[in-house]
Amino acid sequence: MDIRTGNGFDVHAFDAGDHVTLCGVKIAHDQGLKGHSDADVGMHALTDAIYGGLARGDIGQHFPPSDPQWKGAESHMFLRHAVGMAHEMGFTITHLDCTLICEHPKIGPHAVAMREALAAITGLDMDRVSVKATTSERLGFTGRGEGIAALATATLVKT
Repeated sequence: MDIRTGNGFDVHAFDAGDHVTLCGVKIAHDQGLKGHSDADVGMHALTDAIYGGLARGDIGQHFPPSDPQWKGAESHMFLRHAVGMAHEMGFTITHLDCTLICEHPKIGPHAVAMREALAAITGLDMDRVSVKATTSERLGFTGRGEGIAALATATLVKT
């Protein structure tokens, strides 16, 4: 049986704005996230985790930030591409796990909506999608409130 695990990591700095989009959910906030696309750090990490499990590079190779067509793009496009690639290569994604690392905004009140959004985008049952959060105990750039980081893992099984 061919079982693969991929990991993804992403960071985005805070910038001017009135909301952040995390794991497909728009959350009112006194800042936005800076990025070439919509800066959905959670979806970017999940996308990279799937590409990693497939040994197919990273999000920047498939959607280069130097390419103006991806300016402001919604990250569900990237995640759907990775899911489609997995299916084309004969893999089923059996589990996705994303940890958001930030002091603010608070993730807990939005975690279920994030899981629902990711399940809808990927076609997975909600009980196969995990979103959770932690702080960095006020250490480092996330602790100083300068941005958000995300760590993700994807499990893929050859069908």
